Amino acid sequence: MKPGPENVGDCGTSSHFSRRTLLRAAGCSGLAWLTPLGRILAREAEQQPWKPARSVILLWMAGGPSQLETFDPHPGKAIAYGSKAIPTRVKGVQIGAGLEQTATVMDRIALIRSVTSKEGDHERATYNVKTGYRPVPAIIHPSIGSVICHELGDGGVEIPTHISLLPSQWPARGGYLGASYDAFQVGDPSQPVPDVRASADGERQKARFDGLSVIERSFLKGRSFDQKLPESDLHRDTQQKALRMMSSEQLKAFDVGSAPAAERLAFGDTPFGRACFAAVRLVEAGVRCIEVTLGTWDSHVNNHETHAERIRTLDPALAALITTLESRGLLDQTVVLCGGEFGRTPTMNAVEGRDHWPHGFSVALAGGGICGGCVLGETDPSGEKKRPTDPVTIGDLHTTIQYSLGLDPDKKIMTPVGRPMKLSDGLILDRILA
Repeated sequence: MKPGPENVGDCGTSSHFSRRTLLRAAGCSGLAWLTPLGRILAREAEQQPWKPARSVILLWMAGGPSQLETFDPHPGKAIAYGSKAIPTRVKGVQIGAGLEQTATVMDRIALIRSVTSKEGDHERATYNVKTGYRPVPAIIHPSIGSVICHELGDGGVEIPTHISLLPSQWPARGGYLGASYDAFQVGDPSQPVPDVRASADGERQKARFDGLSVIERSFLKGRSFDQKLPESDLHRDTQQKALRMMSSEQLKAFDVGSAPAAERLAFGDTPFGRACFAAVRLVEAGVRCIEVTLGTWDSHVNNHETHAERIRTLDPALAALITTLESRGLLDQTVVLCGGEFGRTPTMNAVEGRDHWPHGFSVALAGGGICGGCVLGETDPSGEKKRPTDPVTIGDLHTTIQYSLGLDPDKKIMTPVGRPMKLSDGLILDRILA
Protein backbone atom coordinates (compact mmCIF):
# COMPACT_ATOMS: atom_id res chain seq x y z
CA MET A 1 0.00 0.00 0.00
CA LYS A 2 1.42 3.36 -0.97
CA PRO A 3 1.52 6.01 1.75
CA GLY A 4 -1.18 8.60 1.14
CA PRO A 5 -2.52 11.53 3.06
CA GLU A 6 -4.45 9.19 5.35
CA ASN A 7 -1.75 6.58 5.96
CA VAL A 8 1.51 8.46 6.34
CA GLY A 9 1.93 6.60 9.60
CA ASP A 10 1.85 3.27 7.73
CA CYS A 11 3.97 0.59 9.34
CA GLY A 12 5.67 -1.29 6.54
CA THR A 13 5.01 -4.04 4.05
CA SER A 14 1.61 -5.48 3.28
CA SER A 15 2.30 -8.90 4.77
CA HIS A 16 0.80 -9.77 8.15
CA PHE A 17 3.92 -11.81 8.96
CA SER A 18 7.55 -10.69 8.97
CA ARG A 19 10.95 -11.40 10.45
CA ARG A 20 9.74 -10.61 13.97
CA THR A 21 7.12 -13.34 13.73
CA LEU A 22 9.71 -15.79 12.46
CA LEU A 23 12.08 -14.81 15.27
CA ARG A 24 9.56 -15.69 17.91
CA ALA A 25 8.47 -18.82 16.09
CA ALA A 26 12.07 -19.97 15.84
CA GLY A 27 12.68 -19.30 19.49
CA CYS A 28 9.48 -20.83 20.81
CA SER A 29 8.23 -23.51 18.48
CA GLY A 30 11.04 -25.99 18.82
CA LEU A 31 11.57 -25.98 15.03
CA ALA A 32 14.71 -23.84 14.99
CA TRP A 33 16.93 -26.85 14.39
CA LEU A 34 15.34 -27.62 11.02
CA THR A 35 17.36 -25.13 8.94
CA PRO A 36 20.48 -22.97 9.23
CA LEU A 37 18.18 -19.94 8.98
CA GLY A 38 16.14 -21.29 11.87
CA ARG A 39 19.26 -21.58 14.02
CA ILE A 40 20.26 -18.00 13.14
CA LEU A 41 16.80 -16.71 13.98
CA ALA A 42 16.80 -18.60 17.27
CA ARG A 43 20.13 -16.99 18.23
CA GLU A 44 18.71 -13.55 17.33
CA ALA A 45 15.65 -14.24 19.46
CA GLU A 46 17.88 -15.05 22.43
CA GLN A 47 19.82 -11.83 21.93
CA GLN A 48 16.63 -9.72 21.70
CA PRO A 49 14.63 -10.57 24.83
CA TRP A 50 10.90 -10.06 24.37
CA LYS A 51 8.77 -9.02 27.30
CA PRO A 52 5.05 -9.70 26.81
CA ALA A 53 2.23 -7.56 28.17
CA ARG A 54 0.24 -8.87 31.13
CA SER A 55 -3.11 -7.06 30.92
CA VAL A 56 -5.74 -5.88 28.45
CA ILE A 57 -8.16 -2.95 28.67
CA LEU A 58 -11.06 -3.19 26.23
CA LEU A 59 -12.93 0.06 25.71
CA TRP A 60 -16.16 -1.36 24.33
CA MET A 61 -18.12 1.08 22.13
CA ALA A 62 -21.45 -0.73 22.28
CA GLY A 63 -23.78 -0.19 19.35
CA GLY A 64 -21.20 0.19 16.62
CA PRO A 65 -19.44 3.57 16.27
CA SER A 66 -19.08 5.15 12.86
CA GLN A 67 -15.53 5.00 11.55
CA LEU A 68 -16.24 8.12 9.52
CA GLU A 69 -16.84 10.26 12.60
CA THR A 70 -14.07 8.71 14.72
CA PHE A 71 -10.90 7.03 13.40
CA ASP A 72 -11.35 7.00 9.62
CA PRO A 73 -12.68 10.36 8.47
CA HIS A 74 -12.90 11.33 4.83
CA PRO A 75 -13.40 15.10 5.08
CA GLY A 76 -14.68 16.79 1.97
CA LYS A 77 -15.86 13.52 0.44
CA ALA A 78 -19.52 12.78 -0.22
CA ILE A 79 -19.50 9.93 2.34
CA ALA A 80 -18.56 12.38 5.12
CA TYR A 81 -21.89 14.20 4.85
CA GLY A 82 -20.26 17.25 6.41
CA SER A 83 -18.24 15.46 9.12
CA LYS A 84 -14.98 17.25 9.89
CA ALA A 85 -11.51 15.92 10.64
CA ILE A 86 -8.61 17.24 12.72
CA PRO A 87 -4.85 16.72 12.44
CA THR A 88 -3.03 14.60 14.98
CA ARG A 89 0.44 14.43 16.42
CA VAL A 90 1.34 12.03 13.60
CA LYS A 91 1.96 13.96 10.41
CA GLY A 92 -0.64 13.25 7.75
CA VAL A 93 -2.96 11.24 10.03
CA GLN A 94 -6.36 12.72 10.76
CA ILE A 95 -9.17 11.61 13.07
CA GLY A 96 -12.71 12.84 13.64
CA ALA A 97 -13.46 16.30 14.99
CA GLY A 98 -14.06 16.29 18.72
CA LEU A 99 -11.19 13.88 19.43
CA GLU A 100 -8.72 16.71 20.07
CA GLN A 101 -7.20 15.18 23.21
CA THR A 102 -6.86 11.79 21.53
CA ALA A 103 -5.09 13.51 18.63
CA THR A 104 -2.28 14.56 21.01
CA VAL A 105 -1.48 10.92 21.86
CA MET A 106 -1.83 9.50 18.35
CA ASP A 107 1.90 8.72 18.33
CA ARG A 108 1.09 6.00 20.92
CA ILE A 109 -1.91 4.64 19.01
CA ALA A 110 -2.14 2.29 16.04
CA LEU A 111 -5.25 2.68 13.90
CA ILE A 112 -6.61 -0.30 12.01
CA ARG A 113 -9.03 1.08 9.43
CA SER A 114 -9.82 -2.12 7.58
CA VAL A 115 -11.43 -4.47 10.11
CA THR A 116 -13.97 -6.72 8.43
CA SER A 117 -16.46 -9.27 9.68
CA LYS A 118 -19.42 -11.24 8.39
CA GLU A 119 -21.75 -10.29 11.22
CA GLY A 120 -24.09 -7.30 10.91
CA ASP A 121 -26.44 -8.08 13.81
CA HIS A 122 -25.60 -6.45 17.15
CA GLU A 123 -25.69 -9.58 19.31
CA ARG A 124 -23.89 -11.84 16.84
CA ALA A 125 -21.31 -9.19 15.99
CA THR A 126 -20.65 -8.48 19.67
CA TYR A 127 -20.08 -12.18 20.25
CA ASN A 128 -17.76 -12.28 17.24
CA VAL A 129 -15.59 -9.34 18.31
CA LYS A 130 -15.43 -10.30 21.98
CA THR A 131 -14.57 -13.98 21.36
CA GLY A 132 -12.83 -13.94 17.98
CA TYR A 133 -15.27 -16.53 16.64
CA ARG A 134 -18.65 -16.34 14.96
CA PRO A 135 -21.52 -17.80 17.02
CA VAL A 136 -22.47 -21.42 16.35
CA PRO A 137 -25.15 -23.54 18.06
CA ALA A 138 -22.84 -26.27 19.36
CA ILE A 139 -20.47 -24.25 21.52
CA ILE A 140 -20.10 -21.00 23.44
CA HIS A 141 -16.65 -19.50 22.94
CA PRO A 142 -14.88 -17.64 25.76
CA SER A 143 -14.26 -13.92 25.48
CA ILE A 144 -10.73 -12.64 25.08
CA GLY A 145 -10.51 -11.72 28.77
CA SER A 146 -11.57 -15.22 29.78
CA VAL A 147 -8.89 -16.76 27.56
CA ILE A 148 -6.22 -14.46 29.00
CA CYS A 149 -7.19 -15.24 32.58
CA HIS A 150 -7.31 -18.97 31.86
CA GLU A 151 -3.88 -19.01 30.25
CA LEU A 152 -2.02 -16.53 32.49
CA GLY A 153 -3.66 -17.30 35.83
CA ASP A 154 -4.48 -14.80 38.56
CA GLY A 155 -0.89 -14.04 39.56
CA GLY A 156 -1.89 -14.06 43.20
CA VAL A 157 -4.44 -11.27 42.78
CA GLU A 158 -7.14 -11.41 45.45
CA ILE A 159 -9.90 -9.73 43.45
CA PRO A 160 -11.40 -11.01 40.17
CA THR A 161 -8.92 -10.80 37.32
CA HIS A 162 -11.61 -10.39 34.63
CA ILE A 163 -13.77 -7.34 35.26
CA SER A 164 -16.52 -5.57 33.32
CA LEU A 165 -17.16 -1.95 34.28
CA LEU A 166 -20.51 -0.28 33.49
CA PRO A 167 -23.61 -2.02 32.16
CA SER A 168 -23.28 -4.22 29.09
CA GLN A 169 -26.13 -5.96 27.30
CA TRP A 170 -23.88 -8.87 26.36
CA PRO A 171 -21.07 -9.00 28.94
CA ALA A 172 -17.94 -11.07 28.48
CA ARG A 173 -18.47 -14.75 29.27
CA GLY A 174 -16.25 -17.69 30.09
CA GLY A 175 -17.96 -19.90 27.51
CA TYR A 176 -16.59 -23.44 27.42
CA LEU A 177 -13.95 -22.45 30.01
CA GLY A 178 -16.70 -22.23 32.62
CA ALA A 179 -18.66 -19.58 34.48
CA SER A 180 -15.72 -18.91 36.80
CA TYR A 181 -14.15 -17.04 33.87
CA ASP A 182 -17.16 -14.77 33.31
CA ALA A 183 -16.40 -11.09 33.80
CA PHE A 184 -17.12 -9.74 37.29
CA GLN A 185 -19.62 -6.95 36.63
CA VAL A 186 -19.39 -3.61 38.41
CA GLY A 187 -21.27 -0.35 37.82
CA ASP A 188 -20.12 3.26 38.13
CA PRO A 189 -16.97 3.33 40.30
CA SER A 190 -18.45 6.30 42.17
CA GLN A 191 -20.63 3.71 43.92
CA PRO A 192 -19.39 0.96 46.28
CA VAL A 193 -18.70 -2.46 44.81
CA PRO A 194 -21.83 -4.53 45.57
CA ASP A 195 -21.92 -7.66 47.73
CA VAL A 196 -18.41 -7.42 49.21
CA ARG A 197 -19.42 -6.54 52.76
CA ALA A 198 -20.33 -9.31 55.18
CA SER A 199 -23.91 -9.30 56.46
CA ALA A 200 -22.73 -10.44 59.88
CA ASP A 201 -19.85 -9.62 62.23
CA GLY A 202 -16.75 -11.82 62.56
CA GLU A 203 -17.94 -14.28 65.21
CA ARG A 204 -21.42 -14.64 63.77
CA GLN A 205 -20.01 -15.15 60.27
CA LYS A 206 -17.61 -17.79 61.59
CA ALA A 207 -20.50 -19.63 63.25
CA ARG A 208 -22.41 -19.63 59.97
CA PHE A 209 -19.49 -21.17 58.09
CA ASP A 210 -19.02 -23.76 60.83
CA GLY A 211 -22.67 -24.73 60.41
CA LEU A 212 -22.24 -24.91 56.64
CA SER A 213 -19.29 -27.27 57.11
CA VAL A 214 -21.50 -29.61 59.17
CA ILE A 215 -24.05 -29.72 56.35
CA GLU A 216 -21.35 -30.37 53.75
CA ARG A 217 -19.88 -33.25 55.78
CA SER A 218 -23.35 -34.71 56.18
CA PHE A 219 -23.87 -34.48 52.43
CA LEU A 220 -20.62 -36.33 51.72
CA LYS A 221 -21.15 -38.97 54.44
CA GLY A 222 -21.79 -42.43 53.09
CA ARG A 223 -20.58 -41.63 49.60
CA SER A 224 -17.72 -43.63 48.15
CA PHE A 225 -14.33 -42.11 48.96
CA ASP A 226 -13.08 -42.92 45.47
CA GLN A 227 -16.00 -41.06 43.91
CA LYS A 228 -14.78 -37.71 42.72
CA LEU A 229 -17.05 -34.84 43.72
CA PRO A 230 -15.60 -31.77 42.02
CA GLU A 231 -18.75 -29.75 42.73
CA SER A 232 -18.04 -29.75 46.46
CA ASP A 233 -14.43 -28.71 45.87
CA LEU A 234 -15.55 -25.91 43.53
CA HIS A 235 -18.03 -24.68 46.10
CA ARG A 236 -15.37 -24.46 48.83
CA ASP A 237 -12.90 -22.87 46.42
CA THR A 238 -15.43 -20.23 45.39
CA GLN A 239 -16.26 -19.58 49.02
CA GLN A 240 -12.61 -19.06 49.95
CA LYS A 241 -12.03 -16.74 46.98
CA ALA A 242 -15.04 -14.66 47.98
CA LEU A 243 -13.82 -14.35 51.57
CA ARG A 244 -10.34 -13.43 50.40
CA MET A 245 -11.74 -10.74 48.11
CA MET A 246 -13.98 -9.26 50.82
CA SER A 247 -10.98 -8.62 53.05
CA SER A 248 -8.53 -7.61 50.31
CA GLU A 249 -6.82 -4.23 50.22
CA GLN A 250 -6.96 -4.50 46.42
CA LEU A 251 -10.65 -3.57 46.52
CA LYS A 252 -9.43 0.01 46.99
CA ALA A 253 -8.60 0.05 43.27
CA PHE A 254 -12.34 0.55 42.64
CA ASP A 255 -12.50 3.54 44.99
CA VAL A 256 -11.63 6.28 42.50
CA GLY A 257 -13.11 8.90 44.83
CA SER A 258 -10.11 8.56 47.12
CA ALA A 259 -7.73 9.71 44.37
CA PRO A 260 -6.76 13.38 43.86
CA ALA A 261 -9.42 15.27 41.94
CA ALA A 262 -6.97 16.36 39.23
CA GLU A 263 -6.13 12.73 38.38
CA ARG A 264 -9.75 11.66 38.38
CA LEU A 265 -11.20 14.58 36.43
CA ALA A 266 -8.61 14.29 33.67
CA PHE A 267 -10.69 11.32 32.44
CA GLY A 268 -13.89 13.37 32.43
CA ASP A 269 -16.55 13.62 35.09
CA THR A 270 -18.63 10.79 33.64
CA PRO A 271 -19.25 7.15 34.57
CA PHE A 272 -17.10 6.12 31.59
CA GLY A 273 -14.28 8.45 32.60
CA ARG A 274 -14.34 7.14 36.17
CA ALA A 275 -14.39 3.56 34.89
CA CYS A 276 -11.34 4.21 32.69
CA PHE A 277 -9.51 5.66 35.68
CA ALA A 278 -10.52 2.60 37.71
CA ALA A 279 -9.15 0.41 34.89
CA VAL A 280 -5.70 1.95 35.38
CA ARG A 281 -5.85 1.26 39.12
CA LEU A 282 -7.01 -2.30 38.48
CA VAL A 283 -4.09 -2.93 36.11
CA GLU A 284 -1.81 -1.66 38.88
CA ALA A 285 -3.41 -4.23 41.19
CA GLY A 286 -2.62 -7.01 38.70
CA VAL A 287 -6.02 -7.53 37.06
CA ARG A 288 -5.67 -9.27 33.69
CA CYS A 289 -8.58 -7.88 31.68
CA ILE A 290 -10.89 -4.91 32.22
CA GLU A 291 -13.77 -4.18 29.87
CA VAL A 292 -15.22 -0.66 30.04
CA THR A 293 -18.47 -0.05 28.16
CA LEU A 294 -19.59 3.19 26.53
CA GLY A 295 -22.98 2.51 24.97
CA THR A 296 -25.58 4.06 22.64
CA TRP A 297 -23.45 4.43 19.50
CA ASP A 298 -26.29 2.90 17.46
CA SER A 299 -26.99 5.84 15.18
CA HIS A 300 -29.74 4.86 12.73
CA VAL A 301 -31.20 8.31 13.42
CA ASN A 302 -29.30 11.60 13.78
CA ASN A 303 -25.88 10.03 13.36
CA HIS A 304 -23.88 13.25 13.72
CA GLU A 305 -25.56 14.34 16.96
CA THR A 306 -25.27 10.87 18.49
CA HIS A 307 -21.57 10.67 17.74
CA ALA A 308 -20.78 14.20 18.88
CA GLU A 309 -22.26 13.38 22.29
CA ARG A 310 -20.46 10.06 22.63
CA ILE A 311 -17.15 11.54 21.45
CA ARG A 312 -17.32 14.21 24.17
CA THR A 313 -17.26 11.36 26.69
CA LEU A 314 -14.74 9.16 24.90
CA ASP A 315 -12.08 11.75 24.05
CA PRO A 316 -10.79 12.79 27.49
CA ALA A 317 -11.09 9.26 28.87
CA LEU A 318 -9.14 7.59 26.05
CA ALA A 319 -6.39 10.21 26.05
CA ALA A 320 -6.04 10.19 29.84
CA LEU A 321 -6.04 6.40 29.93
CA ILE A 322 -3.02 6.25 27.64
CA THR A 323 -1.09 9.09 29.29
CA THR A 324 -1.79 7.81 32.81
CA LEU A 325 -0.77 4.24 31.96
CA GLU A 326 2.41 5.63 30.41
CA SER A 327 3.23 7.91 33.35
CA ARG A 328 2.83 4.98 35.76
CA GLY A 329 5.04 2.69 33.67
CA LEU A 330 2.11 0.44 32.74
CA LEU A 331 1.54 1.14 29.04
CA ASP A 332 4.10 -1.38 27.79
CA GLN A 333 2.50 -3.99 30.05
CA THR A 334 -1.07 -3.27 28.91
CA VAL A 335 -2.78 -3.68 25.55
CA VAL A 336 -5.55 -1.10 25.06
CA LEU A 337 -8.22 -1.71 22.42
CA CYS A 338 -10.99 0.76 21.59
CA GLY A 339 -13.75 -0.34 19.22
CA GLY A 340 -17.22 -1.76 18.78
CA GLU A 341 -19.00 -4.61 17.01
CA PHE A 342 -19.01 -3.03 13.55
CA GLY A 343 -18.96 0.34 11.79
CA ARG A 344 -21.46 2.51 9.95
CA THR A 345 -22.48 2.80 6.31
CA PRO A 346 -20.79 5.35 4.05
CA THR A 347 -24.29 6.46 3.03
CA MET A 348 -26.81 8.34 5.15
CA ASN A 349 -30.38 7.07 5.42
CA ALA A 350 -33.61 9.09 5.19
CA VAL A 351 -33.50 10.10 8.88
CA GLU A 352 -29.87 11.27 8.78
CA GLY A 353 -28.55 8.09 10.33
CA ARG A 354 -25.94 5.54 9.34
CA ASP A 355 -26.80 1.85 9.37
CA HIS A 356 -24.73 -1.26 10.19
CA TRP A 357 -21.48 -1.76 8.23
CA PRO A 358 -19.22 -4.75 9.02
CA HIS A 359 -17.31 -4.46 5.73
CA GLY A 360 -14.56 -2.07 6.77
CA PHE A 361 -14.48 -0.36 10.18
CA SER A 362 -11.89 0.93 12.63
CA VAL A 363 -10.34 0.01 15.95
CA ALA A 364 -7.59 1.74 17.89
CA LEU A 365 -4.82 -0.19 19.64
CA ALA A 366 -2.12 1.04 22.02
CA GLY A 367 0.43 -0.24 24.52
CA GLY A 368 1.73 -3.79 24.92
CA GLY A 369 4.30 -3.62 22.13
CA ILE A 370 1.96 -1.89 19.67
CA CYS A 371 3.70 0.50 17.28
CA GLY A 372 2.29 3.98 17.94
CA GLY A 373 1.55 6.27 15.01
CA CYS A 374 0.77 3.38 12.65
CA VAL A 375 -2.19 3.24 10.29
CA LEU A 376 -3.11 -0.13 8.79
CA GLY A 377 -5.64 -0.46 6.01
CA GLU A 378 -7.63 1.98 3.95
CA THR A 379 -11.32 2.24 3.10
CA ASP A 380 -12.69 3.50 -0.19
CA PRO A 381 -13.25 7.29 0.03
CA SER A 382 -16.05 7.00 -2.51
CA GLY A 383 -17.90 4.40 -0.45
CA GLU A 384 -18.50 2.26 -3.51
CA LYS A 385 -16.15 -0.62 -2.65
CA LYS A 386 -17.02 -2.78 0.32
CA ARG A 387 -13.61 -4.45 0.58
CA PRO A 388 -10.92 -2.20 2.10
CA THR A 389 -7.20 -2.29 1.36
CA ASP A 390 -5.33 -4.73 3.63
CA PRO A 391 -8.43 -6.25 5.26
CA VAL A 392 -8.04 -7.41 8.87
CA THR A 393 -10.28 -10.09 10.35
CA ILE A 394 -11.58 -10.28 13.91
CA GLY A 395 -9.43 -13.40 14.32
CA ASP A 396 -6.36 -11.38 13.33
CA LEU A 397 -7.07 -8.91 16.14
CA HIS A 398 -7.39 -11.66 18.74
CA THR A 399 -4.30 -13.48 17.52
CA THR A 400 -2.24 -10.29 17.68
CA ILE A 401 -3.40 -9.40 21.17
CA GLN A 402 -2.73 -12.93 22.42
CA TYR A 403 0.72 -12.81 20.83
CA SER A 404 1.39 -9.50 22.62
CA LEU A 405 0.62 -11.23 25.92
CA GLY A 406 2.98 -14.11 25.17
CA LEU A 407 0.24 -16.65 24.45
CA ASP A 408 0.32 -19.23 21.69
CA PRO A 409 -2.83 -18.59 19.60
CA ASP A 410 -2.46 -22.05 18.02
CA LYS A 411 -2.75 -23.81 21.38
CA LYS A 412 -5.79 -26.07 21.50
CA ILE A 413 -8.10 -26.54 24.47
CA MET A 414 -10.40 -29.52 24.73
CA THR A 415 -13.97 -28.31 25.24
CA PRO A 416 -16.51 -30.12 27.47
CA VAL A 417 -18.02 -31.75 24.37
CA GLY A 418 -14.63 -33.17 23.36
CA ARG A 419 -13.87 -30.71 20.60
CA PRO A 420 -10.36 -29.20 20.42
CA MET A 421 -10.47 -25.42 19.92
CA LYS A 422 -7.60 -23.07 19.12
CA LEU A 423 -7.23 -20.00 21.32
CA SER A 424 -7.58 -17.92 18.19
CA ASP A 425 -7.83 -18.36 14.45
CA GLY A 426 -6.08 -15.54 12.62
CA LEU A 427 -2.79 -13.96 11.58
CA ILE A 428 -0.40 -11.88 13.62
CA LEU A 429 -0.60 -8.24 12.51
CA ASP A 430 3.13 -7.88 12.61
CA ARG A 431 3.10 -4.47 10.98
CA ILE A 432 1.65 -2.80 14.06
CA LEU A 433 4.06 -4.43 16.51
CA ALA A 434 6.92 -2.22 17.68
